[in-house]
Amino acid sequence: MLELDNIQYKVEDFSLINISLKIETGSYFVLVGASGSGKTMLLEIIAGLCNLSEGKVFIRGKDITKFPIQKRNIGLVYQTRSLFPHMSVFDNIAYPLRSKKISKTEIQKEVLTISEDLGISNLLQRKIQTLSGGEAQRVTLARTLIFKPDILLLDEPLSFLDVQLRKGMMQLLKKINSNGQTILHVTHDYTEALQLGTQMAVIEKGLILQTGTPSEVFMNPRSQFIAEFSGQKNFYKGILEAASGKDIQLRIFKTAGLEIQILTEETESAGNILIPEESISISVAPVDSSLRNTFNGKVKHILNAPLGVEVIVNIGVEIAVIVSSSSLEKLELREGSEVFISFKASAVRFIR
Repeated sequence: MLELDNIQYKVEDFSLINISLKIETGSYFVLVGASGSGKTMLLEIIAGLCNLSEGKVFIRGKDITKFPIQKRNIGLVYQTRSLFPHMSVFDNIAYPLRSKKISKTEIQKEVLTISEDLGISNLLQRKIQTLSGGEAQRVTLARTLIFKPDILLLDEPLSFLDVQLRKGMMQLLKKINSNGQTILHVTHDYTEALQLGTQMAVIEKGLILQTGTPSEVFMNPRSQFIAEFSGQKNFYKGILEAASGKDIQLRIFKTAGLEIQILTEETESAGNILIPEESISISVAPVDSSLRNTFNGKVKHILNAPLGVEVIVNIGVEIAVIVSSSSLEKLELREGSEVFISFKASAVRFIR
């Protein structure tokens, strides 16, 4: 397990502030944040490239804060190529082992094993300059994994790859993790956390805002920044008020002339709500159901989305609904169509 305890680090006018994280052995942990949020700096602190002013780094319970880079057994892969251009693929991969005075026979065996695992055994005699971006990325991973690091640190590993190469690299990273490799992956793209992560954290301006599983973080964001950064569309400001009735958790959220029923233990106050796109039903006629929230409106836009089709409906405010392509055709939805949308009071999230 990797543990960061109260990490603080300042460079000019930027600071990492009280960073504490626990990354379990064998997990795939994704750290998500915008450019300049401190992601790469945190990786370099873990790797030993920065001298901490305060805080500690532990691996498997051992304090490695003062350890030099070569004694940490940590692998760091940057987003840009870091291969030796004057060496072959084989020599690049073998380089970490040669510095440990391992026999040529053992080096040959280890290089062949890791190259076969990563699907690059056919590239071993190639020059670095002849490799594609995806091939170079795999060679870099092989060179890092060959010395069996306790944790693999990945700095934006998918940022320079096209759609097809990204898909292949994601499959490879999942395979590496399934073989027991602990991974800390930093990215500005929240979809990578959803597709790869078992655990995640959101960082902004040097501060960890939220940790949890990807589904926990994206379904229950603790702030407007996290909701918007994760691509959530249905985020509204308003006033939370008490509701009449026997349900002590029922509240009314008033926004832009609408009254939205919500189940929450929060007390009356100003705040925000989030309504997940996937929790909303859409129909062309009123639906007799137990859903507490039903509104009518007009379709304003129909857009392609990663998980289906996004329908933007104006109900006094714009609200986004995700439907499948088949549902879109079945409902015969067009821009200007009159529709009804419904969602449960329990689906609405209140954020102060």
